[in-house]
Amino acid sequence: MSDDGLSPVYAPFFGVLGTASAIVFSSLGAAYGTAKSGTGIAAMAVMRPELIMKSIIPVVMAGIIAIYGLVVAAIIANQLEEGGKKDGYKLFKGFLHLGAGLSVGLSGLAAGFAIGIVGDAGVRGTAQQPRLFVGMILILIFAEVLGLYGLIVALVLATKQ
Repeated sequence: MSDDGLSPVYAPFFGVLGTASAIVFSSLGAAYGTAKSGTGIAAMAVMRPELIMKSIIPVVMAGIIAIYGLVVAAIIANQLEEGGKKDGYKLFKGFLHLGAGLSVGLSGLAAGFAIGIVGDAGVRGTAQQPRLFVGMILILIFAEVLGLYGLIVALVLATKQ
């Protein structure tokens, strides 16, 4: 550890934890959104197979959530360096990276849950009443933007000097 105590050997642990949190939680949200929407598509496709391609939108939107986590994880991973040396990876930077990873990861998890539930009910409802489609898309956009908010906060935290 350096003399000032601000670059301890364990400082990169927090950055690595932030990197893992970003991709793991956002991927969990994307997986749930994809699976939940997919079951709705499968149930809807039995009665209205011509609507399958139109109903893929929630699955695509859920997949975008994982991309948010991937972007932040890559940014954090590129800034990681060895701790325990003078002017090395500071503890403050490790905490910033942990916060960035958690913000994009947990907001992606929440957005994925919302997209999955709305996508499932939306595609089933659209099969019965096609006018529901525009409302479903608007609700999906509002769910997606929750993940986008987490991405913005994570980018601000991860790029802070």
